[in-house]
Amino acid sequence: MTFDELKEKALTLPLEPGVYIMRDKVDTVIYVGKAKKLKNRVSQYFQDTVSHSPKTRLMVSKIHHFDVSVAASEFEALVLECSLIKRYMPKYNILLKDDKGYPYLRLDMKEPYPSITLVNKPAKDGADYFGPYGGRAVTHDVMEAIRLTLKLPGCRKQFPRDIGKDRPCLNYHMNQCAGWCQENKSCAEYREVMLQARQLLQGNYKAVAEQIRTQMLAAADNLEFELAASLRDRLAAVENLGQKQLVTAGTLADTDVVGYGETEAKACFAVLHFSGGNLLDKEYEVFPRPDDKQEAVSSLLKQFYLSRGLAPKRVLLPFETEDSELFAQLLEQQYGYRPKLHVPQRGDNVRLVELACKNAYEEAQRVTGKEERVSATLVLLGKMLAMDPPGRIESYDISNISGTDIVASMVVFQDGAPRKQAYKRFKLEGMTGQDDYGAMRQVLLRRFGHYLAGDPGFASPPDLLLIDGGVTHAKTALAALETLELRFPVFGMVKDDRHRTRALVTPEGEEIRIDNNQAIFSLIGNIQEETHRFAITYHRQLRSKRLRYSELDEIPGIGAKRKQELLRQFKSLAAIGQASLPELERILPRNAAAAVYQHFREKDKTVADSEN
Repeated sequence: MTFDELKEKALTLPLEPGVYIMRDKVDTVIYVGKAKKLKNRVSQYFQDTVSHSPKTRLMVSKIHHFDVSVAASEFEALVLECSLIKRYMPKYNILLKDDKGYPYLRLDMKEPYPSITLVNKPAKDGADYFGPYGGRAVTHDVMEAIRLTLKLPGCRKQFPRDIGKDRPCLNYHMNQCAGWCQENKSCAEYREVMLQARQLLQGNYKAVAEQIRTQMLAAADNLEFELAASLRDRLAAVENLGQKQLVTAGTLADTDVVGYGETEAKACFAVLHFSGGNLLDKEYEVFPRPDDKQEAVSSLLKQFYLSRGLAPKRVLLPFETEDSELFAQLLEQQYGYRPKLHVPQRGDNVRLVELACKNAYEEAQRVTGKEERVSATLVLLGKMLAMDPPGRIESYDISNISGTDIVASMVVFQDGAPRKQAYKRFKLEGMTGQDDYGAMRQVLLRRFGHYLAGDPGFASPPDLLLIDGGVTHAKTALAALETLELRFPVFGMVKDDRHRTRALVTPEGEEIRIDNNQAIFSLIGNIQEETHRFAITYHRQLRSKRLRYSELDEIPGIGAKRKQELLRQFKSLAAIGQASLPELERILPRNAAAAVYQHFREKDKTVADSEN
């Protein structure tokens, strides 16, 4: 179907809740969405495409046809959307990376020599299951912590088959295993330790520690000092494990705190698991920055909790999502209880959400590359200014003191970075007094006059012109371009009371705030500071050169060194003018001395003639 046909079909949809399925030309599902009113939601994709993000525009360009399913209610639409996303895993939906899975730990105390193993999901076999955990790596970390704490076997030997067959392995000699493969270890002793492992997985650190402490004291009373020392070490390990709170968040967490953070290019969805006020674990999902953060968080919440097999009693959210009540209803249907989804407004819960958002932002910042960050900033800047992302940005500033040594700078930023070999500086001609607008007009006429003449140094056209100043400066720049029959986007850089660019202004006077977006505020601020620095540096060079200039510079044969030597010997220009030829020849070569002597004699004669 053509774009117009898709738009026409969208306008015929009912104003009913439902799900829409976007497909490409080979009938692959590329996006699944839910709508309160199908007609309004779907038609948005084919109306104002300019306002879409690059990702959405790309998705729309791939749509060949779409299907819809009208639902009896919004809740039914939500259930269907979740089911279809899980089934099709559409390319343009924001998806959790489910390759890591949410594994469990299995412990079957009915076995003679039980062991802790990793499984993908619980089974109804009478064994104990702990989890789910955040991922396989976290699960292995928990298994290893329990093993090292209780000095359980870490080898592949099978008990009781391999008991007494070989010497203890390296783990025993490294004091990481109690040597359960030796004949002096009983099955009852092994099972007692495994019961302690089960209690640790349940979070009962204090109970396990008390058991070990009792055993240690009893061994000491019986003068079994070696056993007592071993139990002392195990007690210390259990207490240390308890302090770290290394437990499964899925089993013990009573509160989950959701955070959201984004950079110019990436976004991160973070979940912090708490139990009794203690942080147990945290999980992240990083993805490209979305158009709508509420929609993104809502989508990830559904996938996150519906795939885990359980949910906590309470979920704190960073902001309201459109269908949080419907989602809570869906969780109640699946798990038999309704978690409380809440956006805190005050107190400690607000600080917890802030912590989760900080974690999310730092993770998004960590995975966002510098080039990716700059590219996303330029895309956002273009969107704010209703133009394509600017590749070449030229910025102009005027510098003078009381109308003297008037100069201008042209600074170029290419793809967000300064391109210093393209910088230009201008010494204003025919300017008397301070006239910033006249100076800006002259600079732009000269710069783009060179451009029209094909001058290689000015051959690259800008995508965006930034003028240091307000609306009048922007108007002046636009008028100069119109004189040459050229048209480029022009904006003035409006400063705040701390001399930082707070907004961009069009020649028509429309201000566009940038101080509410840190990335763009920083980019424009860097451009403005670099433009001012380049202008003021050139102005100081000219001013310094003018102040260093003296009458001796006009005399042939007198360079910097001879001038310096003359001033050092005679102390002043007046004394040099009154010196005799022999005095000058003691310092300078004969020809140079004669030139200096003759210069001042002619000057005196000119002054005398003018007085007569």
